[in-house]
Amino acid sequence: MTGDKTMSMAGTDLFELSRGVLDVASKKVSLIEDITRRTKMLAMNALIEAARAGDAGRGFAVVANEVSEISTQVNSITKELRSEIVARVDHLTTTGSAMVQEMHGKRLADLSLNMIEIIDRNLYERSCDVRWWATDSAVVDCAADPSDETRRHASRRLGVILESYTVYLDLWIADRNGKVIANGRPDRYPGARGANVSDEPWFRQALATRNGGEFTVGDVARNRSLDDRVVATYATAIRRDGESDGDAIGVLGIFFDWEPQAAAVVEGVRLDAGERERSRCLLLDARHRVIASSDGRGLLTETVPLRRNAGSMGHYMDNKNRIVGYALTPGYETYKGLGWYGVIIQER
Repeated sequence: MTGDKTMSMAGTDLFELSRGVLDVASKKVSLIEDITRRTKMLAMNALIEAARAGDAGRGFAVVANEVSEISTQVNSITKELRSEIVARVDHLTTTGSAMVQEMHGKRLADLSLNMIEIIDRNLYERSCDVRWWATDSAVVDCAADPSDETRRHASRRLGVILESYTVYLDLWIADRNGKVIANGRPDRYPGARGANVSDEPWFRQALATRNGGEFTVGDVARNRSLDDRVVATYATAIRRDGESDGDAIGVLGIFFDWEPQAAAVVEGVRLDAGERERSRCLLLDARHRVIASSDGRGLLTETVPLRRNAGSMGHYMDNKNRIVGYALTPGYETYKGLGWYGVIIQER
């Protein structure tokens, strides 16, 4: 049984128990009230008969008056009891509802954290890939001496890598001036070779890295040279002789096929069928821009105003009375994360 189902059942049990207590108490109080009405009526009838009996009925009249007084007191007590029971049950229901909401909000925050952690682990591997492949001899030779032969050899080598690493659309080698001199899929993306990427932030930042242990990541964006597909771009400098402290002689850019990988994460959140229908699972970048959505809407065009009152991880009710759970990327291993968020927005 999942945590969500457990909380849902606990909440249902609590509300049913509250309603049951109120129903039983109301019925019992109503029975007492009915009995006191009948008792008071009997007392009144007894007083009438006592009055008719004259002196002989005086003693009985005292008893009848006492019974009537007791009935009045009992009736007053039952009214107070009914009022107190309703108030206590209302308090119990309100408190229980708040507890269930708190538990549910924490659950959504935990699921949001799980989403972003999966992405972090995945992207950590991408950062390892780009730094490793930048030291491949075919890549280094191509950047050092971009002859037709070294370009063809590098292209073939990148193609072999792509056959095994299917999460990438393409791998590019650019010279120091930003001209793409080889790519792994020239037949599929013929427009890549010869493209000028000198103005791309990922290229400039990669060229400025201080050693082979550093890398850079571009914003999730569409790449025109890759059929306008959405990619996450990782890049690092290609260094002379493949040495970590060698001079930068070019840049290796690798293009992660973002949409299907991210969709698998946001669509794979462990929600039951009922919750899934009223939930939206999102990945947001550091600017709160939607970079993945379980309903397929808003990719790169929608910004979600996220409140972080609880810090890096938490939950709250938004102005549409929806529960929002969120978690900031914690990073993974040497990958510090990019300030991205996992977010779940759920209708109540």
